[in-house]
Amino acid sequence: MQEALELWREGHYFEAHEALEAFWRRAEGEERRFLQGLILLAAALHQQGLGKSGLRNLRKAEARLEGLPSPYLGVDWKPLLLEARRRLGE
Repeated sequence: MQEALELWREGHYFEAHEALEAFWRRAEGEERRFLQGLILLAAALHQQGLGKSGLRNLRKAEARLEGLPSPYLGVDWKPLLLEARRRLGE
């Protein structure tokens, strides 16, 4: 998980997405929903880097993360969401 967050901080969103998928595949329930939200946020930021809007994935991420505490599994995800919203012009 730390590797994924470090990749995120460095702006390597595609790689962070890939690292998070390894955890997502093994996760269940609320943890799976949380990881899927992070993956979707990373995908949105990656798309933005490619010149696409990324808004569709941002909306999906918001839906998955809604109602979860922050931090969750040691990840303070709300600042990540706020940064994604800012970068995507929301």
